[in-house]
Amino acid sequence: MNPDDVLAVQFEDHRAHLKAVAYRMLGSLTEAEDAVQEAWLRLARSNADDIDNLGGWLTTVVGRVCLDMLRLRKVRGEEPLEDRLPDPVVSREDAVDPEQHAVMADSVGLALLVVLQSLTPAERLAFVLHDMFGLPFDEIAPIVDRTPATAKKLASRARQRVRGATPSPDPDLATQRRVVDAFLAAAGGGDFEGLLAVLDPDVVLRADAGVGLQIVRGAAAVAGQAASFRRQVSAAVGHPALVNGVAGLVNTIDGRPVSVMSFVIAGGRIVAIDILADHDRLPGLDLAGLIG
Repeated sequence: MNPDDVLAVQFEDHRAHLKAVAYRMLGSLTEAEDAVQEAWLRLARSNADDIDNLGGWLTTVVGRVCLDMLRLRKVRGEEPLEDRLPDPVVSREDAVDPEQHAVMADSVGLALLVVLQSLTPAERLAFVLHDMFGLPFDEIAPIVDRTPATAKKLASRARQRVRGATPSPDPDLATQRRVVDAFLAAAGGGDFEGLLAVLDPDVVLRADAGVGLQIVRGAAAVAGQAASFRRQVSAAVGHPALVNGVAGLVNTIDGRPVSVMSFVIAGGRIVAIDILADHDRLPGLDLAGLIG
């Protein structure tokens, strides 16, 4: 095997990890793939013999690429990240792809990604690389052009924003699915009291139909929205799925995906519902194995 082939094999060993880093940074599966590909191009142009720790080198490169991409979004005046839901990672409940599992390690739910989107690019990078992947601050500092002490402060500020904003879901998927089924039955039957019984008093509903992120807070308000939503998609077929590691649905009409829903269940009640119904983004998700 020639040196280039050996390097390619070594890179592939790190691909899933690198995509996991990029996904947390960017909230976009397509852009995460682009960042990983850029890391490969930079590796191929470098002198690999001078790299002592390939995994660490690649992680910092992906972090730097993602930071540049986040900053470029602002320069171009693109839609603010906080105005959209991150791309969901969707899989079958009974068969999780190994790469998807790596991307979703540590239960990175959409709620956490939404919070990360509200951070500055430097805060996001410091938090992701240090708190999620254990990179030391003296390695993070050069990426953000700060001192290690300042990089530590960036991560601390991010940590304060994240803490308490992302409840840990109940781990048992069967329990999650029972709560979701109760929610759907109550919504489908217009059972307002039944909805209140399965919704946490502080539940948050986030819906992205491509015209900005709509947020509804509180059980009564969400119950009203849920009944309305269910009437609008009464012709849809719901396909059970895992969405960012929790119980969810892929809703289709005539075999075409119309929305992806995820439900965070904590303490036996729904604390968060996320709905992606952006028809421009849904075709970019790998949903064929769920609705075929």
